[in-house]
Amino acid sequence: MGVSYSERTAVTRLDPKAVLTLLKPVTWFPPMWAFTCGAISAGVPLSSERLWTLALGIGLTGPMVCASSQAVNDWFDREVDAINEPNRPIPSGRIPGQWGLAIAIIWSALCIVWALPLGAFGMLAVGVALAFSWGYSAPPFRFKRNGWIGNTAVGFTYEGLAWITGAGIMLGNVLPPMPLLLLAVLYSIGAHGIMTLNDFKAIEGDRKMGVNSLPVMLGPTAAGWVASLVMLMAQAVVIGLLVSWGRPGFATAIGVLALIQAGLMWWFVQKPVERALYLSAFGVPFYVSGMMVSAFAVRTLPMVTNALTEVAR
Repeated sequence: MGVSYSERTAVTRLDPKAVLTLLKPVTWFPPMWAFTCGAISAGVPLSSERLWTLALGIGLTGPMVCASSQAVNDWFDREVDAINEPNRPIPSGRIPGQWGLAIAIIWSALCIVWALPLGAFGMLAVGVALAFSWGYSAPPFRFKRNGWIGNTAVGFTYEGLAWITGAGIMLGNVLPPMPLLLLAVLYSIGAHGIMTLNDFKAIEGDRKMGVNSLPVMLGPTAAGWVASLVMLMAQAVVIGLLVSWGRPGFATAIGVLALIQAGLMWWFVQKPVERALYLSAFGVPFYVSGMMVSAFAVRTLPMVTNALTEVAR
């Protein structure tokens, strides 16, 4: 006879090691990378003071904000995880009772404290990020119930908001110039496809719990094509912008990275459920490498250097 989720959590003590598993360090890299790309794209020389700011911001985006969002998501997804991933900390009972919710609340509060030294721009960014992370997972909004909305929210916060925050903080708490905003938006759109790749592993539980991810709504094959095309189209626009900004060498480099991804994506869409994890592991690194190439490409644009001059005055 099986043991229910409530029975397992009722008889199991809190496992301290499970807290780290709950916060999912493996997921911290994307926003930390995006923040770093944003900081580099601003073209600001890295003095010792700014290096400290950069380190503080990287810590904020990964071990703090992203980690808190993982705790929030695991708490409100505990019934889904009991089907898809019963060994996760909450459904397995290693984090019993209300501890999952308590960790999510405490970590979110710590994010606000961590952001204080970064000024108004950093505080505003953290507030927006936390609002989206709770809205993504928690009722009544629960953006993740719709794959189009939920993945857009995550792509915006993980990539775009992190990029804009990194650039804005390095520029002295001001809104970055238009080229940086355009890149942040485009890579956020592409990240929608990356988030769709993560949904293939949870099709069974999502369908049973009424979570309309794209693989559930469109079917695995169509969702695979959507994820792939969204990622490639976003990069195609980036390439076009870099050419128009007089950066053909950087545009070519991103084009090569995109072609490699396209080959992997063609292999992926033949068996999307079985191969989604492999595309995430081996294809997405080429996507995020293009982000860094773009950051270096725009840091010397006149519009960016003019913004830096205004900040220095």
